[in-house]
Amino acid sequence: MSSKAQTTDEYIVELQGMLAVNPTCASHHYNLGVAFLAKRMWQEAEEAFRDAVEHSPRMAEAHVQLGGICLQRGDIDGCLNYNKHAKGCRPQFAVPFANMGFCYLQKGDVDRAIVNLKKALNRDPDFIQALATYGSALIMDGELEEAKKHLDKALKIQPAFGPAWNNLALYWLEKGDKDQARECIKKAQETGFEVAEELVKEIG
Repeated sequence: MSSKAQTTDEYIVELQGMLAVNPTCASHHYNLGVAFLAKRMWQEAEEAFRDAVEHSPRMAEAHVQLGGICLQRGDIDGCLNYNKHAKGCRPQFAVPFANMGFCYLQKGDVDRAIVNLKKALNRDPDFIQALATYGSALIMDGELEEAKKHLDKALKIQPAFGPAWNNLALYWLEKGDKDQARECIKKAQETGFEVAEELVKEIG
């Protein structure tokens, strides 16, 4: 936004005015999509990101955002496909690899999840979302201590990162320590992270 005091609504109006003058500017379309996302206007955001991709087909960030909108409505395959496009646009961009890893994990394909999460961390070793998801994948693969190492690293970088606390609870549950798991769930919830009801019940 051009001014700290500017509201999101004002920024949207400003961007729409700029696009009226220059309708082929992919960056303006992308920024408009981000502004709509801030207001949880999913359909408008999707249209803006699609316009960004139309005018700049290799804008990796727009493909990633479209994948995120797919994920928000439960379309794992759509999210996966958009992130594959993003990866092709910019092979050194860590985010699409992390997102693909998350998608594969949701689909139960742990091996592919691990491959893509490793690629994400090779590109950005401190990417906390990738660290947390990789930790979850390693737990599912039975590599508990390696999982804990990556979850600890994520929490060292950002102590209030809910998904890492959630996955650390899974680690302690696998180790048979429900007290530690319960403490991790508490910390995850304190960040605003929504812990699965099944996990809460299992830990007790």
